[in-house]
Amino acid sequence: MRGEQGYRRKRIEELLEEIWTLKEEGRSSLSALLEFTKDEDAERLLRHMAERGLVELADDRVELTQEGEVIAREVVRRHRLAERLLSDVLDVSEQLAESHACEFEHLLSPEVTESVCTFLGHPPTCPHGKPIPRGDCCRKFRRELSPLVLPLTELEVGSEAKIVFIAPRSHATLDRLGSIGIVPGSVLRLHQKRPAFVVRVGETELALDEEVARQIYVKRLGR
Repeated sequence: MRGEQGYRRKRIEELLEEIWTLKEEGRSSLSALLEFTKDEDAERLLRHMAERGLVELADDRVELTQEGEVIAREVVRRHRLAERLLSDVLDVSEQLAESHACEFEHLLSPEVTESVCTFLGHPPTCPHGKPIPRGDCCRKFRRELSPLVLPLTELEVGSEAKIVFIAPRSHATLDRLGSIGIVPGSVLRLHQKRPAFVVRVGETELALDEEVARQIYVKRLGR
C-alpha cells in the first residue's frame, strides 16, 4: 500500500510540475497538458487532484490552486537545482542530468534542497535557462557552505576558473559575451577588479564592467 501511495504521489508531483512548466510557456489548457504529459491516465488523475484541491478544471482550462502551486513550485525547484548539480559539479551529460533530476525531484528533502542551493551559490536558472524558484536560503543570502559556483565578482584576483553559466539581463549581453569568447565551458583567469574586471581567455585579455561580471558564474579550478 505504501508503495502504491508513493507511486501516486510521484505521478501527482509530475503532473503539477508539467502544469507549472506549461504555464511558464503561456499554455494553461487541458488539451496542451494532455498532449505534453506522458501519463496515460492523466485525465482521471487530474480529477482526483481537483477533488484534493490541487487543481481547478473548467472547460479546457487547468489551473493550480494555492496548495497545488506550493507543491509544484518545490518540485520544479528541486528538479532544476538537481540539473545544476549534475551538470555543473558532476559534469553529467545533459540527457543523464535530465533523467536523474526527474528522480531527485521526488527524493530531496527541504533541508537537502537548501544545502544544494547554497552549495551552488543560489543559481538563478537551470542549464536550459529556465528560472529556479527562490527558496528561503536565497532570500536570506545564507553562506553556510562556500559555494562551488560563484559570480565572477567574487573570484579572487589571480585565480583561474571555468565559466559554468551566464545569467544576463538581456539576449544582447549574452550575444556580445559569446562573440568575445565568454561562453559556458571557457576557462578564464582574473587579472584585476579595479577599475574594471580584466580577464584572460586563451590568449585574449578582455575588460568587463562590474554589472556584466556579476552575471557570469564560474567554478574555481585547481581546488
